[in-house]
Amino acid sequence: MTTQTIKPKPTFDERFLMRQRWARVGWVYGVMLLLGVLFIGPFYVAFLGSLKDNPLEWPFRYSFAQVLPQNWAAAWRLGQEGAGNPWLGGFAPGAKVSFDLTFFVPPDRAVPTLRLQVQRESQSNLELGNDPRYLDVVIPRRKAGAGLGAVFSEVYAADHGGFVGPGEMLSRAPGRFQGDQGLIVQYRFNIAYQGLGPTAPRLPLDVLAPAGVKFVGATLDPNRMERLGRVASWDGITPGWVGYVFRNYVRVFNEARDPNSGSSFFLRWTANNFFVCIMAVVINLLLASLAGYALARMYLPGKNLIFAAIIFLMAVPQQATFISNYLVLRDLHLLGNLWGMVVWIGVDMAKVFLMKQFFENIPREIEEAALIDGANPITTFFRVILPMATPALGAVTILTFQGVWNEFFKAAVVLSGQQANYTLPLGLSFFRSAYGVAGDWGLMLASTFLSMVPIIILFIIFQRYFVEGVSTSGVKG
Repeated sequence: MTTQTIKPKPTFDERFLMRQRWARVGWVYGVMLLLGVLFIGPFYVAFLGSLKDNPLEWPFRYSFAQVLPQNWAAAWRLGQEGAGNPWLGGFAPGAKVSFDLTFFVPPDRAVPTLRLQVQRESQSNLELGNDPRYLDVVIPRRKAGAGLGAVFSEVYAADHGGFVGPGEMLSRAPGRFQGDQGLIVQYRFNIAYQGLGPTAPRLPLDVLAPAGVKFVGATLDPNRMERLGRVASWDGITPGWVGYVFRNYVRVFNEARDPNSGSSFFLRWTANNFFVCIMAVVINLLLASLAGYALARMYLPGKNLIFAAIIFLMAVPQQATFISNYLVLRDLHLLGNLWGMVVWIGVDMAKVFLMKQFFENIPREIEEAALIDGANPITTFFRVILPMATPALGAVTILTFQGVWNEFFKAAVVLSGQQANYTLPLGLSFFRSAYGVAGDWGLMLASTFLSMVPIIILFIIFQRYFVEGVSTSGVKG
């Protein structure tokens, strides 16, 4: 016969303490969640804005064309039909694209028929949308985007594409749209690449409806609606999945190019930024660790005065010394050169301070043991002390890389006027002047988020060393 242990019911005081404990945990997690929303929320909204065709739309919508799964599937299929590339799309020889349109026709309007036109090179802007009998579908000669993208010549789909047949009306049925009763009419047309030739990067399309006829939907949602909703416009109806969802990110690499060489400005600026950052990290790791060890361990005359000078230099703003630094770099013929950035960055006094504080936490007995074993000071430093300083070195790495990666002021002074030698922060400022005037904020947001990726990856890799290094180097004992 088994005995059953009955747990006593918690007393009132125990229940009160339990509820108090859970309430305290709830408050902590609630505050953390609120802080997370406050810090991450703006970045999330900005990322969504970088996907939109119009990031400035108001009110801001969290559900839009680029995040709808039906558009993902349509963009994939159309990219495959247009260029055999479901990722980036295009318009290539042998392509045949099928596209559907749906419109609402009110009862007091006649159902329009499709009128298909191609804007050739010799034609001016076509007079369209004035005849109520027709629904005008046009392949325009138009470049997508603005800024640097308008400088380069482009293969136009209008020079190589044409409509196959007159188009057809698939269905017409009574229905309601936006509270009005009328006819829902669905059309279909086909576009083919005629003959042989180069691949066009996009196949733009404009659809102009007569007055009163309203756009309902299409195979792929348009990039914008114009003329009070009468014109549905696509920058490309064969974009591919990446070319549709991350269109602004693709434009960062394809449109922003050097007019002289045709190479991507963004890739060049990113490479320049990596070069400067890596050189700065190497210099700071070497010189800051040597200086920090000398100040922490060696008996030098005036060592305390040197350390006081380092603390003082940490408090001097860089704007106070940039004129003298500029004159030195000018005399060395390093203006407009990435090495000028490296020379100016040199050693950061804050990194020397961090390494000194860390080395002072290492017991002297370790160095004495190495000395007894026959190691000289250089061997002791590089083979004994430096491997123990991994947390501090990790902190120096991430702090230096992040600081130099986002450095704008020194880059503006040293590299001004040399676009090919710009670092990424200076390049983003150039994007603002090139695209901000045209209101093309989507590309600017996309380039900003791409510039954040290396820092995020670096912090994920070195976060453990970063926390250990800052915590252990800031406390002496």
